[in-house]
Amino acid sequence: MNPQSPQSSPQSSALGPEFCPQSSAIRTTCPYCGVGCGVVVNIGEEGIKLIGDKQHPANAGRLCSKGTALADTLDGEGRLLYPLINNRRASWEDALERVASGFSKIIAEHGPDAVAFYVSGQILTEDYYVANKLMKGYIGSANIDTNSRLCMSTAVAAHKRAFGADAVPVCYEDVETADLVVITGSNYAWAHPVLYQRLAAAKKARPEMQVVVIDPRRTATCDIADLHLAIAPGTDAYLFNGLLHNLRREDALDLEYVEAHVEGFAAAFAAAREAGPIPKVARICGLAETELSEFYRLFARTGRTVTLFSQGINQSSSGVDKANAILNVHLATGRIGRPGMGPFSVTGQPNAMGGREVGGLANQLAAHMDFSDPAGVDRVARFWNAPNTAKSPGLKAVDMFQAIASGKIKAVWIMGTNPVVSMPDADRVRDALLGCELVVVSDCVQHTDTTACADILLPATGWGEKDGTVTNSERRISRQRALLPASGEARPDWWIITQVAQRMGYADAFSYTRPADIFREHARLSGFENEGNGQARPPLSNSLPQAGERTSESLREFHINRAFDISAWSELSDSEYDALQPTQWPINSQAPNGTERLFADGRFYTPNGRARMLAVVPRLPAVAVDADFPLVLNTGRIRDQWHTMTRTGKVPRLNAHLPEPFVQVQPSDAQGYQLAHGGLARLTSRHGSMLARIQLSEDQRPGSVFVPMHWSDACAKSARVNALVAPVTDPISGQPESKHTPVRVESYQPAWQGFVLSRSRLELPDTRYCASTRGAGYWRHEIAGEVLPADWRDWVQTASGGAGEWLEYRDAAMGRYRAACLHEGKLEAVFFIAMDHRLPEREWLASLFEKANLEAAELAGLLAARPPRGSASDTGRTVCACFSVGEKTILNAIQTQGLDSVEEVGQCLKAGTNCGSCVPEIRRLLERH
Repeated sequence: MNPQSPQSSPQSSALGPEFCPQSSAIRTTCPYCGVGCGVVVNIGEEGIKLIGDKQHPANAGRLCSKGTALADTLDGEGRLLYPLINNRRASWEDALERVASGFSKIIAEHGPDAVAFYVSGQILTEDYYVANKLMKGYIGSANIDTNSRLCMSTAVAAHKRAFGADAVPVCYEDVETADLVVITGSNYAWAHPVLYQRLAAAKKARPEMQVVVIDPRRTATCDIADLHLAIAPGTDAYLFNGLLHNLRREDALDLEYVEAHVEGFAAAFAAAREAGPIPKVARICGLAETELSEFYRLFARTGRTVTLFSQGINQSSSGVDKANAILNVHLATGRIGRPGMGPFSVTGQPNAMGGREVGGLANQLAAHMDFSDPAGVDRVARFWNAPNTAKSPGLKAVDMFQAIASGKIKAVWIMGTNPVVSMPDADRVRDALLGCELVVVSDCVQHTDTTACADILLPATGWGEKDGTVTNSERRISRQRALLPASGEARPDWWIITQVAQRMGYADAFSYTRPADIFREHARLSGFENEGNGQARPPLSNSLPQAGERTSESLREFHINRAFDISAWSELSDSEYDALQPTQWPINSQAPNGTERLFADGRFYTPNGRARMLAVVPRLPAVAVDADFPLVLNTGRIRDQWHTMTRTGKVPRLNAHLPEPFVQVQPSDAQGYQLAHGGLARLTSRHGSMLARIQLSEDQRPGSVFVPMHWSDACAKSARVNALVAPVTDPISGQPESKHTPVRVESYQPAWQGFVLSRSRLELPDTRYCASTRGAGYWRHEIAGEVLPADWRDWVQTASGGAGEWLEYRDAAMGRYRAACLHEGKLEAVFFIAMDHRLPEREWLASLFEKANLEAAELAGLLAARPPRGSASDTGRTVCACFSVGEKTILNAIQTQGLDSVEEVGQCLKAGTNCGSCVPEIRRLLERH
């Protein structure tokens, strides 16, 4: 069987107008967070020009720093360009046959549960659909899970418990029209920058809007907060149970709504009563009574309230209960289904929602059907003509990798994700993969921590080459369109899966030739037998809401429909699919143009049509701090990076703001543990250890530390934070407790420290710590070692290759060595070595790599790292990534031009005028000076 190229490939003739080289603009969707921003791309003689799509409802032309830099990621460097079997180049035919025969052999010998797929919120809905269909429908196992398990599975479970379906009730406009926005468990400004800017603009237009941020850290999101509650880690359910109890005491409930549309409220109120009065809740949550009282007062008195929640709620061993505690207060007050109100789970990945639609989680079927419903299992099996369809849930992510480690799972196919970095207990995950009989990885990047464990590597198309759909946080389905031909021999994920399925004997069920074929089937399944189950219920109330309050129809009877329904798109032509416009589901005969918000009529997707309030019994994190591990480790995102940096790490301006792994520590803790700002620290938990640069900050809550999740072995030695995180999960959602790991933090005192700036990335021997970052025309290496080289000159010249003209400085008594290599007047490398972390700033030295020849004054200051007086290139560390504006440049403008507002800084330097993510930092510089 010869593998045929997909008809939707940009190399194909069946492309449609969106893919013609003559097209003036191609509209597509950003591949980063769950905001789902529209992007307009023009490709011409001057290269690729990319701007935000002003016509896309999600962003109206805005882009964050990462989205703005997308064009810079489209080079071929680092790409996986052809199949590899045991690190040797192979043909597609050999690779596909090896995957199909390997899986088939293990299934025949050990059964279908001996194999697994681990997929990703980075792949498209069409990719997800065929992967789920192959595993659950034809292999007959539900052992397919996704990295969305690590970010959104808690919200999924909470929605299903409360609403009867994984249905996000709100839209982005609700955040802008609310009078109170509560942000809990999210650094909204950095994790969802475009939505944050929409909120900031709304608050500027309506200063009376109130914003409350609930977060142990003071983050950039607090820049627009009227109230910041620095809650004790893990106490969120106590806070929201206390809120529910206080709402009842203050007579702030909508009892008419509750009686008509909600069940379980008596038990929920009884559980909330145990939270006790405000002083008790404040004590448990580590808050001042006055602050907590103010929050409860605001919530009680403000009808138009939106509560945004994300990983700080989700990534917990009791995350589902925390999320349901939030949903409880909205149901109890009737603040759902109307403009400007509702609970809003903001999604972390570009297509986590699309994966949930097709059943990408191990405990889901497809199209919002569930293993708990035998009729749903039968329905999917009949639709797919797959009598072998799995009958019960498969293994969730943490359990899946533990089953790989134990040998229960003997073959795994990983698609578009990097679990050796992102999974908890990451060292054990790597060991599990290295010991697994067959590991297949589909990816667009050749060298990651996970591809290093693979037996077979399959080159997948990346953003800019993919063609399909994604769904964002507000249920809006958008097209991701190809801009460029596939790199090398890369193929779409759906095509790779389909080809393997055909070789496993399932050709008739996997005969797709283009993404539109898959999408139409996906849409048909969403509407298949989705007219309700015929169960009627008596009227919920004799009185209906007042006109204009809710668009409720008669409640005489109710039929359960599945929430996810895009059946209006089930007969799209190829050209209609190509031209698909961003639309929110449900999209069916009743709502052919989509649905802005859900539950406006008070009907939910439960057997009796009522929402459910849950009796939440708060629990503290599973593992408490103790004398050996006295600090709480919190992990999360930073402003300009994404996941494990395989894409954003290629862009110099995105690396400049925070160029190496760090641990943020409260100064009082730093004093107690003898940690110096700028030094190195070793963090140790019961599961692993890492090294990171110490960053002291009053924004950090005492007793807690924060470390970003992004760094991997591919870019920083000894800096994978998830190696420390315990494989402790929520018993319902299976989501790991990534926000609360007991650790100890100790000063790391190596024999030497230093940094190297060089034209190319260097292999630096004998380093215990090495973080390598791409800059503009150079690589930055932050290094430390435990053994002093016999001769620094030999070490440096061995590392650099030795060629060129060398300048050197040595102070043996102080343990300092500095060297610079030039070639025909052009700087090739600089090495700065010292006994500790007290080293010069890097920024001016880095700017010299942009020069064809160094001037005499620059040469004179080179080894002293001292720029000539008044040097324009001495900009300081980067603050604004979009326009590469440094801290010294901003401070100089503030001082010399008398700037006293963020707007004036923007007018003068452009800083803060694009994505706005740096505005909080600019404001702090203004406050300091």
